This record gives sequence, structure tokens and C-alpha cells, in this order.
Amino acid sequence: MAPFLLLLFLLSKAASDEIVVVQPGDNITLNCKAPDPSNIVLKWIRPDLEPKNNYVFFCRGSQPQTGNQYDQFKGRVELMKVDLENGNISIILKNVNYNDNGTYECRVLSGSRRRKREVDPLTTIKKIQLQFTDPGSKDKNSTPAGRYVGLAAGVAGVMFAFVVAVVSVRKYKRLRDNRPGTPADDKAGDVQLL
Repeated sequence: MAPFLLLLFLLSKAASDEIVVVQPGDNITLNCKAPDPSNIVLKWIRPDLEPKNNYVFFCRGSQPQTGNQYDQFKGRVELMKVDLENGNISIILKNVNYNDNGTYECRVLSGSRRRKREVDPLTTIKKIQLQFTDPGSKDKNSTPAGRYVGLAAGVAGVMFAFVVAVVSVRKYKRLRDNRPGTPADDKAGDVQLL
């Protein structure tokens, strides 16, 4: 039963992150909404890229900062200005390529001011997995994520069927052992006579 629960946990974690499927050359929107739009400090990162203090996109209010932006994103990322006052802090990534494949995190300032000892006062509020379709595919259903989800669903189905089979066999054995005239009842009767 423990492996089944572990699989459910892993599937729920994977389902909580958004997957965006793209093709090279697409312009895509990575959606994010700030819980408190009054004083926005926004940072989009790719945790797999080095150095860690760099970013995909960073802005205070509506003023983008490019000082520590990764070179591969310079000139290709912009903040959606639509509905910014209501917390829409989505970004547009232009002309995506295979190097853009990965997980993007939308982070905002947690609390109204920085704490001096805190290394990163920003809180991740959304994760987006950017994936490309297979080059020969005409549809967007043949992504690695699609195969992973399909495999996980298949494994979950097999595990569920196994659990149902085990429970059914146990119930059947319990019912069979409790019928009158079974060898288990005769042995119990012999013990009482002694």
C-alpha cells in the first residue's frame, strides 16, 4: 500500500505544476498572478541554470532590471502590461528554442520588507514546465511529459487493480474459512472436546 500512496503523492505534485508545450520559434506566455499587486517585486528564474543569483526576468513595480539577466533571455522576455494593477505578472518569452526547455519559477517578495538575514526573501508562487513537442510530431500530444503522465497513470491503474485483487482474495478466504463444515471448524471442535 505504501508504494501506491507514494505514487499518488508524486502524481499530485506533478499535477500541481503547469506544463506548457511549445515548438521552436513560438512566442509563449508564462502566466502568474501576484497575491498582493500593491508593491510588486517579481523574479522569474530557472533553478537549473548557473549562477543562481541570475534570473530570466526581474522587475520592481513595472520597471524591468536587466543587470543579472541570463544572456540567453536578454531581449526576448517582457512583462505583460495588461492588468498589471490587478496582479497579472505574466511574462512573454519570445522565439523559444530548445535551450529554453526546463522549469520556470515565478517568485514575488514575501512580506512588505526584506529581512536582513534572509538569503532570498522571494517566495515561489508558481512553477511552469516548458517542454517541446517531438520534432516529427504534427500535434502537441507526444511530449516527454505526456508520456510520463501516461506511464504514471498506467502504473497507478495496475497498482489499483492489484490492491482490489488482494482485498478480494482476502475476503474470499475469510468467507471460506468461516463456513460451517470446513476443516477449520472441525479442528476447533476437536480442541473443545479435549
